[in-house]
Amino acid sequence: MKKQIFLAGLTLLFAACSTNDDSIHTDDTLIPVTVRVSDFSVSQDEFPGTRATTAPASYEGIDAITLAFYTEDGTEQYKTTQLKSNLPSGKTFGEIELSLPIGSYTMVVIGRGHFSGDIFTLESPASAFYDCEHVRETFTCTQDVKIGNCDAVELSATLNRIVAQVTVVSTDTKTPNVARIRTTFSAGGKSFNPSTGLALDNTGFSNTVYGEGNTGETTSAIDFLFLASDEQIMDVTIETLDADGAVLFSKTVNDVPLRRNSITTLTGAMYSPAAATATFTLNTDWLPGNSVNF
Repeated sequence: MKKQIFLAGLTLLFAACSTNDDSIHTDDTLIPVTVRVSDFSVSQDEFPGTRATTAPASYEGIDAITLAFYTEDGTEQYKTTQLKSNLPSGKTFGEIELSLPIGSYTMVVIGRGHFSGDIFTLESPASAFYDCEHVRETFTCTQDVKIGNCDAVELSATLNRIVAQVTVVSTDTKTPNVARIRTTFSAGGKSFNPSTGLALDNTGFSNTVYGEGNTGETTSAIDFLFLASDEQIMDVTIETLDADGAVLFSKTVNDVPLRRNSITTLTGAMYSPAAATATFTLNTDWLPGNSVNF
């Protein structure tokens, strides 16, 4: 089994602090803080086409970065979301400047894909969720941070991918009556604990996409989800829908192995008349992503 590649979760780089008496600040002093998301930690094998680390501005899978600081009693001290598509002139995606009072905090940084209509909420270091149909590719990092009597503090974060990806690939070509592809997971969820990267609920959900591929072509549909453990087995139901949402084809693939930071590919016939009665085989070996034929 090929191992996932994870890099260091976070490195804190503190600016030099003066020890002179006139540099001592009171508790209500605001200290300048700069947070730089230096890298997204991405796997070399499990997610092909990406390097072990890559800069936020150059990685196409991440369009939004949410940064928050929470006090020791859990109170939200600061939170902001930076969108790659809406950066002010002269600003760098992944670099955020703010000010914080002296104290101890938990810093949470979440990088994620973002599309129009997405609703994402970060509630605390232990709770975040997508309040919409789709889960996006998601990276996260949490770290305890102490802001002391410094003129300035610089923090550098490397985020790790915490989602599993399921790709549904057809072996036959798309027919004109198919409008969308729905994938339903019997477990996992759309909410997660940023500190652990694991799902907060394990009841499953459905995700409906248009898929890539036109009529007369083979198709692929990509889904993301959060798992309740690093590796999890669940049933996956694949359906094709017409323009009115009526089900044209449905097949449940049982006992599909999923793994965080890995791709599981489900491959089979979805559009031909024989697709509904076609058999499938399950390959349980870990590959550079799992392959399951249905």
